[in-house]
Amino acid sequence: MSELRELYQQVILDHNRKPRNFRRVAQSTQHAEGHNPLCGDHVSVEVRVEDGLIRDIGFQGSGCAISRASASMMTASLHGKTRAEAEELFERFHRMVTQDAGDAEALGKLMVFAGVREFPSRIKCATLPWHTAHAALAGQAEPVTTE
Repeated sequence: MSELRELYQQVILDHNRKPRNFRRVAQSTQHAEGHNPLCGDHVSVEVRVEDGLIRDIGFQGSGCAISRASASMMTASLHGKTRAEAEELFERFHRMVTQDAGDAEALGKLMVFAGVREFPSRIKCATLPWHTAHAALAGQAEPVTTE
C-alpha cells in the first residue's frame, strides 16, 4: 500500500508543479471564483460550453498542492463532458473525499485524492475547484467559499 500511496503523492505533486489547463479560456461562457479562507486557496474557473458540452475549461489562482492538483485533474476530467456528466463526476468525487471510496475506481485517475479523506482539513482544498466549477456551470454569481 505504501508504494501506491507514494505513486498518488507523485501524481499530485506533478499536477501541482505542472498544472494542466492553468490558463484563461478564450470566449468563456461561464465563470466562477472560489476561496478557501482556512488554507488561503483561491481559484477562478472559466468554462466554454457549446451545444451542451464543455468545450474548454481552465483555471487560474493560487493555492496549496492539493488544491492546484485537484483543479488541474478536474479540468482534464471535465473537458468534453455534458453538464449532467460533469455533475455526476462532481458528486462522485465529493462522495469519495468526504464519505467513502466505494466507487473510486470509476473516477479513474481522480482516485489519487481518495486519501484526502484521512485529513479533514485538506478535503476543502481538494473540493474547492470542484465547487467552483459547479458554480460556474450553474451560473452562480456569488463567489464560492469553503466556510
